[in-house]
Order: sequence, then C-alpha cells, then structure tokens
Amino acid sequence: MAAILRNFQSVLAFKKNIFFLLIPFLLLVSCAERESSRTEFALGTVCSITLYDQGQKEVYDSIFSRIREIENLMSINIKSSDVSRINSNAGIEAVQVHEDTFKVIERAVYFARLSGGAIDPSVGPLVSLWGFGRENQNIPAQDKIDEILPLINWHNIKLDFQTRSVFLEQKGMTLDLGAIAKGYAADEAARIAAESGIKRALIDLGGNIVLLGERPDKNPWRVGIQNPGKDRGQILGVLHTRKHTVVTSGIYERFFEEDGRHYHHLFDPSNGYPAENGLLSATVITGNSMDADALSTAVFILGYEKGNALVNSLPSADAVFVFEDRSIRVTPGVNLILTDNSFTIKN
Repeated sequence: MAAILRNFQSVLAFKKNIFFLLIPFLLLVSCAERESSRTEFALGTVCSITLYDQGQKEVYDSIFSRIREIENLMSINIKSSDVSRINSNAGIEAVQVHEDTFKVIERAVYFARLSGGAIDPSVGPLVSLWGFGRENQNIPAQDKIDEILPLINWHNIKLDFQTRSVFLEQKGMTLDLGAIAKGYAADEAARIAAESGIKRALIDLGGNIVLLGERPDKNPWRVGIQNPGKDRGQILGVLHTRKHTVVTSGIYERFFEEDGRHYHHLFDPSNGYPAENGLLSATVITGNSMDADALSTAVFILGYEKGNALVNSLPSADAVFVFEDRSIRVTPGVNLILTDNSFTIKN
C-alpha cells in the first residue's frame, strides 16, 4: 500500500510540474497570437488596422480576408471581378452580381442622383483615358474626351433588384467604384472587429478612417487632416470628433504634372477634366464610411458652395474645405485645431 501511495504522489507531482511548465508556454503562445496593428496593401492603397483591445491574429486575418474579398468583387483591375464582368457586357446583357457588389453600386447611384451627377460610378472611361497611376498617364486630346463623355451617364446604369443584376445600357460604358468601395471595406472591417469583441479600433484604408468605440479618457478622437501640399502624413490640423468616420478627397492622392500644371484624378463628369474650383481637399465626417467616401468626392467636385449645401442637407454629416489660398472653411459641427499656421480658418 505504501508503495502504491508513493507512486500516486509521484504521478501527482509530475502532473503538477507539467501544469506549471505549460503556463508560461501557453502565455507565450497567447502573446504570439496577438498583434498591436497590421498593415497590408489592398484596394490599391496601404491599409493599416490597429485593434487596441487584445487584437488577436485571427481577427486581423478575418478583416484582411474580407477586404480582399471586396477587392476581388469590385476592382476594375481584376478581370474576374463583378465590376469587370459588368463592364465587358456593357450594351450586351445584364450581369448577376454578389450582394456586396450590388449594394455598393446601388449606393453609388444614389449619391450620383443626390449630387446631380458630380460623382458618377460610370466614370471608368475617363479614368482609363487619363491613365492615372499607369505608365500611359497623359493629358488626352480634346476629341478623345468629347468622344467618351456621352458614356459617363449614371442614368444608364440599370439595376434589377429581383435578379440582383446590373446592366450598362451603352457599349463602351465602364463602372469604376474607386470613390466608394474603400469606404464599404472600412465599414466591413469595423463590423468584423466589433463582432469579434473588439471595443476600440482605428481602421485606415488609404485615408478612409473609421474609429471604433471611444477613447479610454472619454475625450473625442483626434484625427490629423492631411496638408494637401506636403507628403502624406504631414498635417495641417487635428480634428477632434466623436463621429466615427473621417474621409478626405484631395488633389494629392493621384496626380501628375505637365508643363507646370497639376492634374489630379477627381474628374468633373461634365467636361472630362480634373475639377477646378479653388479647392485642394474636402473632408467629410459622419457615421458611415461608404457614405463619407462618396460624399467627400462629390463635395470636392461640386466645389464649396454646392458641396457645403449638400453636406448641410444631411443631418449627420460635417465637412472641412481646404482652399488654394490656404484658407479653410468648416461646417458648424467641426472642431479643428490648426497645427500649420500658414492656414487660416474662416467663418
């Protein structure tokens, strides 16, 4: 009996030692599975996500997998995407698409209607003609612009809600969701983080900012507003906000210079040229990144007077307008603290 007891005590001691050896091992594994932030290239831009509350590797994986799923559905540069299939069937037949694609196109058409066509998802032929970001970027001949302008017409995008299909009525039309897809992806990233139990997160998809939760000290979030005349990351001021989305459209995102002139990628669909209205950038602050993405482009192209009127017509939106003369105008709900004194805020 004594021998049996000694053997039993030895087994207990062995298990106890194994248990205590496992604790630091499990802690190391747990720490290894956590990430403070992650940055990847997707949707044609740098995507950075910071999960402040125990960011697990699996959550980052899920978020970036979802971002790439959206890219594979909506990129004009992926031949198998829904958007590419719609474009290749322009003037031929309707194309049934994924519910995500249909939702984003429907919302893009909504903002085209709301802005009087300032933002138009059928702008694809202009993007291709100017070639921004490609080796063939150039100032097109006027006759080439005149030739494709009739193809830029959101009225000719037909949506069938029963079959979830999209038809471009004119051959040669092409969709480009670059002014709204990133916003949808940012909203989806925030949704996945929240459903995974993350209380606070910062999602930055190439300047599409989504803020999840609130700061520990309960103060407003602080978001830098890009200085349009300097390298990315150099700011003109800090926005203090409790709203959860900040999106900026400006002349510094994609551009080229020729003969001393600056040509940016934010086209005025009425004439086929980059919008010229005295603005350097327009920032929209609201609760939904897909809407803010579309709105920031629309108000930039509309210019201050019409853009400001559009923002003020929406109950949950605010805006910051930065002008070529380095003046800034903001809507009443904006709290912007300048850090570059060469700019001035005007009432």
